[in-house]
Amino acid sequence: MQGRCNCGAVSASFANGPVQTRQCWCRQCQKAAAGGPTHNAMFQTADVTLTGDVARWSYLALSGNTLTQSFCSACGTPVYAQSSARPQFMTFRLGFLDEPHGLAPEMAIWTSEKPAWAKIDPDLSSYPGQPPAPATR
Repeated sequence: MQGRCNCGAVSASFANGPVQTRQCWCRQCQKAAAGGPTHNAMFQTADVTLTGDVARWSYLALSGNTLTQSFCSACGTPVYAQSSARPQFMTFRLGFLDEPHGLAPEMAIWTSEKPAWAKIDPDLSSYPGQPPAPATR
């Protein structure tokens, strides 16, 4: 599996598939996704090879952890996020990944933050806040 930003300056390859896929409704993700959720795939950091220049922005998330968002410094495409509590994982936006990746969210997280109009797929596991960490391989 591989991925790249809109301009091609940042790319990633993945030695293994994701450990989890998520739909996130936290307010920060809603801002990044123009009001809806972000759709993300969590990979083990050791499985990721990243090339290119990324810019970063960090903030204290509702979980109490520092979340660092990384994006292409040339075109601004969101690339990945990483939590201070889980450095063993890098969470990539599904839109960054090259098609056909065939991934879909397995769970919806931070649903307590979703807007009143949002509908959560009842087939997804749902968490009002931070879910448990996925297992590492």
